Amino acid sequence: MGEYDRWQGRYAAQEYIFGEEPNVFLSQQKHLLPKSGTCLAVADGEGRNGVWLAEQGLDVVSLDFSENGQDKAKALAKKRGVTNIEFVLADVHNWTYPADGFDVVAEIFTQFSDPAQRASKWAGMRRSLKTGGLLLIEGYTPKQLDYGTGGPKELDHLYTRELLQAEFGYFSRLEMKDYECMMAEGSRHAGMAAVIDLIGWK
Repeated sequence: MGEYDRWQGRYAAQEYIFGEEPNVFLSQQKHLLPKSGTCLAVADGEGRNGVWLAEQGLDVVSLDFSENGQDKAKALAKKRGVTNIEFVLADVHNWTYPADGFDVVAEIFTQFSDPAQRASKWAGMRRSLKTGGLLLIEGYTPKQLDYGTGGPKELDHLYTRELLQAEFGYFSRLEMKDYECMMAEGSRHAGMAAVIDLIGWK
């Protein structure tokens, strides 16, 4: 089964499989968000993060390749009364990322990308983030394979400090933290997990 079919199937569930509330790491960075501006939510799925970002006053592009995911994201936006969000149905690996298009780019647990796809995606994200813009990334580290509470099974899909440093180290400021924590974000992210967070300013 390909990734598209796999995610279509997952998002066909009636429940929001990662919950309706934003990712905890993302919500903890509320104080860093600009009061207004543009934001790209990469592989936004059922919309929990994109809708929350729009609620903070940002004009959000919610990018995902799953129609089922975006249908639920649109329903969540309607439920919350959010209108400043645009849903773009496209593959994050080959979408045309606009140059200097966003003040904020957020990528939360998008580790279905293989190394080549990830390089293409991250190149697009770097290009589309404005100078001085804020980048927020959270992903699983290789230790997550010991827990098996979510994320990919392929080692080369996981994130390390070295990988993130190589891709984003030229940013004007970069903060990273890797740690273990209890996840409780829907049925798909539940239990002890090994994660890494990146906060960067281009």
